[in-house]
Amino acid sequence: MKIGVETLIKTNGIKLNGFSIDEIGDDHISTGMETPMKEGAFDISDEEKKEKISYLFREIMEVMGLDLTDDSLKGTPDRVAKMYIEEIFSGLDPKNKPKVALFDNKYKYEQMLVEKNITFYSNCEHHFVPIIGKAHVAYISSGKVIGLSKLNRIVQYYAKRPQVQERLTNQIAMELRDILQTDDIAVIIDAKHLCVSSRGVKDDTSATVTTYYGGAFNSPEKIAELQNYLNN
Repeated sequence: MKIGVETLIKTNGIKLNGFSIDEIGDDHISTGMETPMKEGAFDISDEEKKEKISYLFREIMEVMGLDLTDDSLKGTPDRVAKMYIEEIFSGLDPKNKPKVALFDNKYKYEQMLVEKNITFYSNCEHHFVPIIGKAHVAYISSGKVIGLSKLNRIVQYYAKRPQVQERLTNQIAMELRDILQTDDIAVIIDAKHLCVSSRGVKDDTSATVTTYYGGAFNSPEKIAELQNYLNN
């Protein structure tokens, strides 16, 4: 089925909080903690999704005037579809959520545990261009501990979806809070947004830092201790 221009939704007339899409520009729009998903998002299989995405991306390429008979381009729609579903947006599907086992804190380690410099790649949900950054995660055990690699996997799971950095920070924190059964959680994300550096204002030097401090990490002493670990 060919998608005609007349069927596309024109956003120029849409108003959000009294402002048009053009007036809002690059500003973040807060829609809540959960990633916005439509009802029935997983009613079709991954293979069906890839088939649909491939078809639609082919349409985009044709609209831009690209020659899809060229050997370098002919496989691009399928490659993009596979990448979207199996890789960079795989965190949208709950079946890909990492399975996490807890262990008793037999070492009786009662200080903060810090996993720093967790590299992640996400995508801005406003322009679908990369967010590249590092996450620092810390917790104080309430009697249970988690495998170190699972901290990385939780970060990757929530990063692999269209994201807003503030939401990503809170989603990681809430997941760790629920798993570890403690409020003593800290998450710091330091990231570069290509929607800022490669388009729009084109500022290639700025970075964005977001934080979550829960429980014991709300004290100035614990924040200073954590920052000391991160800076060494």
